[in-house]
Amino acid sequence: MKSALVRPLRGFVPKIGKNCFLAETAVIIGDVVTGDDCSIWYGAVLRGDVNSIVIGDRVNIQDGAVLHTLYNQSKVIIGNDVSVGHNAIIHGASVGNNVLVGMGATLLDNAVIPDNTIVAAGALVLSNAQLEPYSIYAGVPAKKVKTLTPEDVQRMIVKNAEGYLMYKDWY
Repeated sequence: MKSALVRPLRGFVPKIGKNCFLAETAVIIGDVVTGDDCSIWYGAVLRGDVNSIVIGDRVNIQDGAVLHTLYNQSKVIIGNDVSVGHNAIIHGASVGNNVLVGMGATLLDNAVIPDNTIVAAGALVLSNAQLEPYSIYAGVPAKKVKTLTPEDVQRMIVKNAEGYLMYKDWY
């Protein structure tokens, strides 16, 4: 069986946590560290060539997502229990715990996405943006469109992440 492309670069060797699923066409290069129970899906690219990418536990990076940074100016930091939707781009942003980044969303350099937040599909979070927790952001540029209750977080964010833990185990 073919395995993901996990490649050292510039003296950095990707470090993959325990019990992770790396799809055969995923690409993980350079200064990348993942936590445990993560899944990196088909066509996802984590390119830690110019700065670091650090991912917490139980994170799913879905098909076609791209994580990258600005040379010596930004890092990708992702907390625990985060879902990064299909074809999303995270470019040098910080993402808290219990976050859902929707399909095709883009997070630009030094944006800060706090815990318990949803960035809707197709949204554009501009560089240096500081979002509020317990909120949904949508649009171009992204603006707050709704406040989330703890029940919303459970139903919309936590359930999604839990589903990907199950899917990972199928593989």
